[in-house]
Amino acid sequence: MHNISLWLILMVVNFLMIIGIYRIWGKTGLYIWAGFAIIIANIQVLKTIQLFGLVATLGNIVYGTTFLTTDILSEIYGKKEARKAVWIGFYTMISMTILMQISLQFIPDKSDFAQESLKTIFGIMPRIMLASLTAYLASQNHDIWAFHFWKKNTSNRYLWLRNNLSTMASQAIDTLIFCSIAFIGLYPPNIFFQILLTTYIFKWIVAACDTPFVYWARFMYKHGLTGENMEPVPEKQQ
Repeated sequence: MHNISLWLILMVVNFLMIIGIYRIWGKTGLYIWAGFAIIIANIQVLKTIQLFGLVATLGNIVYGTTFLTTDILSEIYGKKEARKAVWIGFYTMISMTILMQISLQFIPDKSDFAQESLKTIFGIMPRIMLASLTAYLASQNHDIWAFHFWKKNTSNRYLWLRNNLSTMASQAIDTLIFCSIAFIGLYPPNIFFQILLTTYIFKWIVAACDTPFVYWARFMYKHGLTGENMEPVPEKQQ
């Protein structure tokens, strides 16, 4: 129960942080979250835990929020702005991986205590990055396409339906690609299939639970409660 309680708390905290960053900085905040979340997710995914008696990895929640981010951008600002967030996340992940691989090549001083821990975390990062970026681009582009497909074919109604249908299908694509590249050969087959199953199930739960927050973000935008709506008018325009 301890892990389950923490997992639920972590999910709610992630959602509230997205609403908070959108409240303060508007769509710029969502772009920031897109880059931040992909880095955190690919570090957290290295930690395995038990949830409901099955082996799972962390990172599913924060990675799932990247779909929430693009769905908010798709709903309010359109396909172009959502794709911009995807490419920001892509660039951020590549940059982090390159910088950390160079950093690991430095010879540590005898007083250093972090090198081995950093190697444990970031030494596997090129493989995680390949898995993550392949899955990320495929699933996020599908999510944006599917969101607008359902938006067009439901006469712009039923936000909850397009949010869930697009995200859940996209996360199935993401899970299969990511787990296959990242974990085949790294874990025994029984553990691998548990991770594959739990990764999708928990992402599915995140997708279902994030729907009220898409409505919340849309409400904030319509009522001028986001960062871009509250920015002061430039002096020359006053």
